[in-house]
Amino acid sequence: MRILLFTGKGGVGKSTVAAGTAALAAAEGRRTLVLSTDPAHSLADAFGADVGPEPTPVAECLFVQQVDAQLRFEQSWSEIQRYLLSVLDVAGVDPLAAEELTVIPGAEEVLALLELRLHALSGEWDVIVVDCAPTAETLRLLALPEALGWYMNRVLPVERRVVKALKPVLTRAAGVPMPGDSVFDAVERLHAELDEVQSLLSGEGASVRLVLTPENVVLAEARRSYTTLSLYGYRLDGVVANRVFPAGGGDDWRRGWVTAQDRVLAEAAQSFAGLPIWRSVYRTGEPVGVPALTELAKELYDGADPLAAPRGSGPFRVSRNERGAVLRLALPNVTRAEVDLARHGDDLVVTVGSYRRLLTLPAGLSRHRIAGARVDDGELQVRFEVTGSGAGT
Repeated sequence: MRILLFTGKGGVGKSTVAAGTAALAAAEGRRTLVLSTDPAHSLADAFGADVGPEPTPVAECLFVQQVDAQLRFEQSWSEIQRYLLSVLDVAGVDPLAAEELTVIPGAEEVLALLELRLHALSGEWDVIVVDCAPTAETLRLLALPEALGWYMNRVLPVERRVVKALKPVLTRAAGVPMPGDSVFDAVERLHAELDEVQSLLSGEGASVRLVLTPENVVLAEARRSYTTLSLYGYRLDGVVANRVFPAGGGDDWRRGWVTAQDRVLAEAAQSFAGLPIWRSVYRTGEPVGVPALTELAKELYDGADPLAAPRGSGPFRVSRNERGAVLRLALPNVTRAEVDLARHGDDLVVTVGSYRRLLTLPAGLSRHRIAGARVDDGELQVRFEVTGSGAGT
């Protein structure tokens, strides 16, 4: 099964490109589902069809779904919400306001990922295309499973034991209901499901495709997204340059745009070296409906396989040698000065800009000391040595 996630700065046309890619996959006979984690839900507009909360057929082998966030929220969050509502009730918060306060930010996107998990496990699809929210929201979302995993492994077990031991005293003293096992179980269940999502999305059959328009501001965000996706272990398999002015002819205004876009596209080729950059020309009309979207995708990929999976071991790998091991993490477009490293117990904390990843070290490395680190050709390399094997820089 192939999973493709499309993201990009808001307004670059990622929903149209995602829909076109799905339509092309279905036209080639692959049973294809396209769903959205973007609250804007532009897929229905792109296909020019009514789309429901369950997979809706829009063409042969092609199904579209806009996730029913409320239904999924009730299934995955209801136990936790009931506890939070009981706490807010004791605090005297108005019931309507309390219900609003217990809805987690970004819930719709999170629940769409849980929906993706169910579809992937069903074995019903050859291809799942995900129209993601704009890049900033997508990056925060993709970082969530690992961040929650850290909490689950280190904080929750202690918290659960403390609550069990002190529950009678705390309830009488504070008058606030303490969470029971069902609440902790619900949190653990949510974490396990998100952990499965992360395994799916960082696996060999999944990748992210960035959509951009040839503008300096958009390219700058796309470069940062490439770095951050790699930081969290997700594979980027290519870039779609959308709304490219065709060369030749026209007046000075159009020729000026062509020249400006050519400069940005040349920079994009350097920023995403080794990755395909597909171009979609600026069309005279908006492609709406399955035939128009399929034609757009055919022109875009120009005979290339739109579902080709990236090769290699992914952004994160560990190689061993006689003295210890080297941890390698792809961080394209950054220098050593932009990377901050810290060791915290069995975790390696890697910070790039405003994004941070806690890498839990493999058992074999957790007993080693860090002997040195560098960024070489877009890759962070951290050397580990057995204590006492000699110093390094």
